[in-house]
Amino acid sequence: MNAIALLVGLGPLLGWGLYPTIASLFGGKPTNQIYGSTLGTLIFSAIFILISGYSIPTGIKFILALISGAGWAFGQIMSFKAFELIGSSRVMPITTALQLIVTALWGVFALGNWQNPLHRIIGFVALLVIIVGATMTAWQEHKDTKGSDDLKKAVGLLVIGVIGYWAYSAAPQEAHLDGMHAFFPQALGMFLVAVIYCLLHIKENNVFAVKSSYLQIISGFFFAFAALTYLISAQPDMNGLATGFVLSQTSVVLATLTSIYFLHQSKTKKELFITILGLFLIIAAATVTAFLH
Repeated sequence: MNAIALLVGLGPLLGWGLYPTIASLFGGKPTNQIYGSTLGTLIFSAIFILISGYSIPTGIKFILALISGAGWAFGQIMSFKAFELIGSSRVMPITTALQLIVTALWGVFALGNWQNPLHRIIGFVALLVIIVGATMTAWQEHKDTKGSDDLKKAVGLLVIGVIGYWAYSAAPQEAHLDGMHAFFPQALGMFLVAVIYCLLHIKENNVFAVKSSYLQIISGFFFAFAALTYLISAQPDMNGLATGFVLSQTSVVLATLTSIYFLHQSKTKKELFITILGLFLIIAAATVTAFLH
């Protein structure tokens, strides 16, 4: 791995690691956050298409890429709703764990990964470790009824939302479409779902006339930067899919810690220690699953 490949591979660490914290800092309701961030992603992807010269797919490939982006937007709306309940520092490890589990299971049962019995055993143990790690990051030293209820509601939202994140990963695979060509139609799908969602809630909050909605464009740039650098990093002549995937998952560490320190989502010393240990388990287990063939 050369220095340039490593720097590109760490792009998702910065982009996805800072995205939830920046979105939370700019504030607003989930409608403001999803509208602005998807608009930023769409602008970024349009500039990329114009500069790179990549063609936009047509037919079923375009539709599946659009569905992929729509799935991400649905999942992210659920995450933003969960942010309101328990904060991004607790949401990010849980949603990352759910995405890792669903993606791995899809690979096993739909794509035929982990055909070796030993690999299956190791893989499923790794998934259990991911669950343990996510549970540790949500642990509270001093429990209260409201906090427990909010956590249950948030986890419910994230379990529903992971269906959308699964579609984000699975749809391009079904279309046999590489990420570079899928990038723009995915962003378009994200933005269309965001606009529809905002129109359904326009009486409660007219996002199109609120400043925070447009500040969220900046958070969208961070997401899009991470998505693009991950696509480049995963190419065989850079870091490859497995290493690129592992590098991208380190973003959960930055997302969690920046939420704690910059958004003042307080944790006791014991909670912080358990959280860091849980994050380590998630990253370690994700690394194991990435390198099973």
